[in-house]
Amino acid sequence: MLTETLGPVLVANRGEIARRIIRTVKRMGLRAIAVHSEADADLPFVREADEAVLIGPANPAQSYLDVAKVLEAARATGARAVHPGYGFLAENVAFARAVIEAGMVWIGPSPEAIDKMGDKINARNLMEAAGVPVAAGTREPVTDLSLALRAAESIGYPVMVKTAGGGGGIGMSVAHDEEGLAKAYEQAARAAARFSGDGDALDGPAVLLERYIERARHVEVQILGLPGGKVLALGERDCSVQRRHQKVVEESPSPGITPELRERMLAAAARAGEAVGYLGAGTVECLVDADKQDFVFLEMNTRLQVEHPVTELVTGLDLVELQLRVAAGESPEVSAEPRGHAIEFRVYAEDPKRFFPGPGKITAWDEPTGDGVRVDSGYESGNTVTPFYDPLMAKLCVYGSDRAEALEKGRKAVAEFVVEGPKNNLPFCAELLENAEFVTGDYDTGLVARMRA
Repeated sequence: MLTETLGPVLVANRGEIARRIIRTVKRMGLRAIAVHSEADADLPFVREADEAVLIGPANPAQSYLDVAKVLEAARATGARAVHPGYGFLAENVAFARAVIEAGMVWIGPSPEAIDKMGDKINARNLMEAAGVPVAAGTREPVTDLSLALRAAESIGYPVMVKTAGGGGGIGMSVAHDEEGLAKAYEQAARAAARFSGDGDALDGPAVLLERYIERARHVEVQILGLPGGKVLALGERDCSVQRRHQKVVEESPSPGITPELRERMLAAAARAGEAVGYLGAGTVECLVDADKQDFVFLEMNTRLQVEHPVTELVTGLDLVELQLRVAAGESPEVSAEPRGHAIEFRVYAEDPKRFFPGPGKITAWDEPTGDGVRVDSGYESGNTVTPFYDPLMAKLCVYGSDRAEALEKGRKAVAEFVVEGPKNNLPFCAELLENAEFVTGDYDTGLVARMRA
């Protein structure tokens, strides 16, 4: 039945996530189809797919983001289903609808759920109505600075300023006073304009303000929505190691929350999913007040997350397989009692001090191996990391019976991972693994900034 419903599966993505999805698709006996740009023709995911289609030049707007080209590739290869991975078109409502209207299976939540959660203000209001805790903040889009100043006065400084749409920490910054707010608002408004396609106009794009939690942890819950409306919470991940509001290292379970808080967060995440009729794998992201041991809703990601491997390692589940089965109309039996501890290190082609991207040709690539070590990589020796896409090269994941064992395996694996050619952040990962705050688990989202101060 699965083969008749889903196969072949077109993977509308690239790099490590395309390779990872292709692996599960093929293991389940389905044909895997890749699409790729000219710049990615030599990457492993193209070779490992059963069939690969060139869809355009390196510029993502002319390849991976071109809905018409991706759909044409799906039709030409006889694909019955499309998996969007993350990024690119993964949370694009128009693409999801176009896939469904073309008679193919969309491996993700409904376009309606994506639409509801795509706007952070709308999502925040829906979560509040569902009984999920939210931070004090604006309930309507803020479209000019005077409105932002009034909102900040009502909320109280410091405030977090961010775009109402989009993700990945783009456009986010903290304002501690009126002068800081003016700068933060302009930055967020420009990012919102780019996201919405409104150019550089600063008098229209939607911006959101929320109370800023001074010592916060970024903790998210993996959810799985089943046919029939039931939503399962499959444990949490701590994503507080960030630079420029973008995640670098994630771990599960979070070392910074109590069992009582974990129970409340998981219950709230399941409620959040049920409130929007969520189907498939998704993530409910929260900010945790590390001192008060309380939390507020941040946003919902209506897709597979970069850091999903740590959940897989502690639960023994294959989240991509569950996505496929749910998309095919199955309601799989899922038993998720997390055991042990897992940590993921994102290996980027970037300067390890200032974190600026550093593309280049990979002249040596040797991945660590061993018990409890998993590497999801998008590259190999001889490949080139180009400037056209996110510089993520691989995800190095380690698993231990407890956090201390995971940390020790992480030190060994980071030391053994050889990447030569482009600059990379493995030295930063090694530095982090010796940092007292990280080692004790008593850290927050300001850790990397303190390390670089």
